[in-house]
Amino acid sequence: MDSGKLTYVTGDALEPVINTGIRIIAHVCNDIGAWGAGFVLAISKKWIGPELAYRAATTKGRSLFLGQIQLIQIDDYTYVANMVGQHGIKRSAVGVPPIRYPALSENLKRVYEAISKGTLYFKAVELAEKEPVTIHMPRIGCGLAGGNWTIVENIIKEELVNKGIDVYVYNLPTKN
Repeated sequence: MDSGKLTYVTGDALEPVINTGIRIIAHVCNDIGAWGAGFVLAISKKWIGPELAYRAATTKGRSLFLGQIQLIQIDDYTYVANMVGQHGIKRSAVGVPPIRYPALSENLKRVYEAISKGTLYFKAVELAEKEPVTIHMPRIGCGLAGGNWTIVENIIKEELVNKGIDVYVYNLPTKN
C-alpha cells in the first residue's frame, strides 16, 4: 500500500482545499458534553448536525467515551468526525492537559476503519468505494486540549498517513 501524504495548508479546515472525492473534517471534542469553545464554534456556525449529534449522545445522563467517534454526513461528499479524544476541559491539578493521546490514536483508527471498510459509517458506500477519501483538520488536540503537536503529528502519520490516507492540516492565516 502506498503511503499517504501529510500536507500543511494555510486556510480554514471547514473549506477543504480538495474538492473531489469524500472529505472528512476531523476534530477533537471532550467526553463530558461540553461543546462551546474552540473549533466546534466554527463547525456549529457552518453546520448544526455535528453539534446536535454530540449533544444527543451526552443528554439524559449518557456520556461519550474516550476513543469514540461520530461521523456526521453533511452532504454526499462531506463528513465531520467528532472524535472524543479529550478528558474534560481543564488541566488536572498536576498540570496534565485534557488531550489523551491513546484516545486520539483510537479515534484515528476508527476513522481509518470507516474509510477502509466503507460500510461502518458511510451512507454512500458505493461512493466511498469509488472516490478517494481525504482527511482535513486543524491542529487537532493542540488548542484548548493542550496537546503537543509533535506527538499528535506522529499519531496522525501512524494511524492514517502510513496506511495510505492523505491528511491536510490547516493553519489559519495570520492577521496583520
